[in-house]
Amino acid sequence: MMYLSMIFFQIVAPILVLLAVGALLQRKFQFNLKALSHLITYCFMPAAVFINIYETRIELSVVGQLTIFIILFIGSQMLLSHVLAKLLKLDRQESAVFKNSVVLINSGNYGIPVAQMIFVTQPIGVAIQVILVIFQNMTTYTYGLYNLISATKSGMDIIKDFLKMPIIHALWLGALLNFLNWPIPQMFRLPLDYVAGGFVAVALITLGAQLSTIEMKTMLNKTIFISCFTRLIVGPVVALVIIFALGIDGVVAQSLFIASAFPTSRNSSSLALEYDIESATAAQTVLFSTIISCLTVTVVIYLSNMLFM
Repeated sequence: MMYLSMIFFQIVAPILVLLAVGALLQRKFQFNLKALSHLITYCFMPAAVFINIYETRIELSVVGQLTIFIILFIGSQMLLSHVLAKLLKLDRQESAVFKNSVVLINSGNYGIPVAQMIFVTQPIGVAIQVILVIFQNMTTYTYGLYNLISATKSGMDIIKDFLKMPIIHALWLGALLNFLNWPIPQMFRLPLDYVAGGFVAVALITLGAQLSTIEMKTMLNKTIFISCFTRLIVGPVVALVIIFALGIDGVVAQSLFIASAFPTSRNSSSLALEYDIESATAAQTVLFSTIISCLTVTVVIYLSNMLFM
């Protein structure tokens, strides 16, 4: 009960507050959601990811072990979501949103605060979450973006749209400047920090505005249930198998196991809104998985303490 209340009031409750703010503002002002989506995709997201990658400093010895785990875990989730989408007989657009909801994890504004709460005296636990955020960003704007674009386009159109995304250039530029240890002039750094700092709030308020147009009862459908069950229950089970198979233990194993249980990324909803592909279903899945995760993540944290402490 202590873990449940801590996670709810310190992590989930602030997220729900911002969602509620967005819903209330949308009811009163009727925002142009498409315009807000453009603002997030072409301004806030690139700045946040660039700063995140530029500032990350991780030991190379840890990165190698984590990379193998992440490749196996994300690869297994891609394969599993593809098989389930086929079994559910989803059309191309529904399949794209379903697969993203399983593979894309909220490692940022959900995962890092959870890690900071749990690993207060063990910084490596938080550092691992930062690495996972980077990998999730890369997965989101490669695999996740490809899923949505390919649902409506094909061939060279996919490649052209993909290369137009500013987030792609933010990824490689942030990594390059990080590698070169190149200082950013203050006249550019301050605006980047301001925009990156507002990303979570704007993204969640926009999601709340989007959710305000949705009837809650529409969340009660088979596809959303299966998506959330796969993300919140099956995901951690698969992660645990991989951790044992690779012989990972201690804080690293604990952090990876907990990270595998986080809910669907809000970015899956933001991208679906940007491309107008099943955006209501994407938003419903994010909301439902976030609410349910306050229980499932608590159980995983408890199990991680039992297995790896």
